[in-house]
Amino acid sequence: MSPAIRVRPRRELTAARRPRAHRCWGHLVAAPLWPMHGANLGTLLRTCDAVGACLAVPPWRWVDEAVARGNTLRRPSCVHRVGNPLSWLAAERSAGAQILGVELAEEAVRLADLPPARHRTIVVLGHEATGIPAEALDTLDAAVEIPMVGTGLSLNVAVAGSLVLYKLAGLL
Repeated sequence: MSPAIRVRPRRELTAARRPRAHRCWGHLVAAPLWPMHGANLGTLLRTCDAVGACLAVPPWRWVDEAVARGNTLRRPSCVHRVGNPLSWLAAERSAGAQILGVELAEEAVRLADLPPARHRTIVVLGHEATGIPAEALDTLDAAVEIPMVGTGLSLNVAVAGSLVLYKLAGLL
């Protein structure tokens, strides 16, 4: 009797995915612009590859080291350095990008109600302890809330960012 679940071979999985890497600065960008933990950056980088997104990070030495350590794919990934987060977000918004913050806020869109991104979308992720800085909240077009039923107030940056990226990519 054969098993009810068929495991797809690696060759078949590879053939079903995109034939080449996505173009830099594609329509989805994860932006953990105020990171606290390097491990989260590696996890987000892997998610960015999975959904065809780019990662935008501050140009700090420890961030570069964390991204390099976290690149378990061992091939070049789409990572860009952002010197001044507020200026960069304002420029992206002026150029027509939608700026979404993953934050607990009034009138936030629940993750389940978030439609797939149809044009360039920046997913802003705040500091693990303090969230998105107050001065950056004005650059957001909307906030996304991830509902929780447990006692914690939030998920870590890598998990929250991954959930939102998958939803925006239309993969959930």
